[in-house]
Amino acid sequence: MKKVTLYTDGACSGNPGVGGWGAILMFNGHEKEISGAEADTTNNRMEISAVIYGLECLKEPCEVSVYSDSAYTVNAFANRWIYGWAASGWKKTDNKPVLNDDLWKRLLKLTEIHRVTFHKVKGHADNEHNNRCDKLATDAIKNYKSE
Repeated sequence: MKKVTLYTDGACSGNPGVGGWGAILMFNGHEKEISGAEADTTNNRMEISAVIYGLECLKEPCEVSVYSDSAYTVNAFANRWIYGWAASGWKKTDNKPVLNDDLWKRLLKLTEIHRVTFHKVKGHADNEHNNRCDKLATDAIKNYKSE
């Protein structure tokens, strides 16, 4: 399996509001940057979307190290919440529906194709790739608003 590094970030102007996401895929000395925006969304949705769109760029099953500053996204896998949500019909332990289940379902399917490991990074700090993803996400918001 090819080993790919994926940095991701999401942002929102208002929460909910116009949101953007950015991702950088790295493989064998090459980098690919992607980004996008949506009209009426939340920061958490953009964080998950960044990972989804990054993984969807891969043309074959890969071993992927995902780096995100989103505790929400990373902890869903690190603490295995997502597997409990799926097993309970996308209900939390308090029996309330899981927010963003449409995105979690897409992401879970992608983690069945790829061998994915999630890593938490500190946001808005000294990680150049996370900072670049933040800029991609915020630029996507600006571009969306100016259209």
